[in-house]
Amino acid sequence: MMSPRTLSIPLALAAGLLSSLPALAQAPAAPAPAAAPAPVPAAGKAQLVQEGCIGCHGGPGAAGAVAVPGLAGRDAQELRALMAAFRANERPATIMNRIVRGYSEEELAAAADYFSKLKP
Repeated sequence: MMSPRTLSIPLALAAGLLSSLPALAQAPAAPAPAAAPAPVPAAGKAQLVQEGCIGCHGGPGAAGAVAVPGLAGRDAQELRALMAAFRANERPATIMNRIVRGYSEEELAAAADYFSKLKP
């Protein structure tokens, strides 16, 4: 038979472990939310749109690929009308109808104005 002193050590350890179970059973703290990206100024948004367009349509003085027309020097109103037609699915497209939906009217207008002022 164990002496009371010998028995008290395992009991003390067990009591300590049992008292820590509620803390262990708690759900881990949720990670801190990621900081929201800083808002992009309007001028910066227009530049992002223009850079996105240039990827396929070519930049100043460059024509787009065979199936992708260049935008430089085209009438701003024409470009706005084309983008509106893509957005409304009124013009056949493989990707433009989805791309224009990612931009505001102001951003598309700024891009149209930018490309209309470039030399083809």
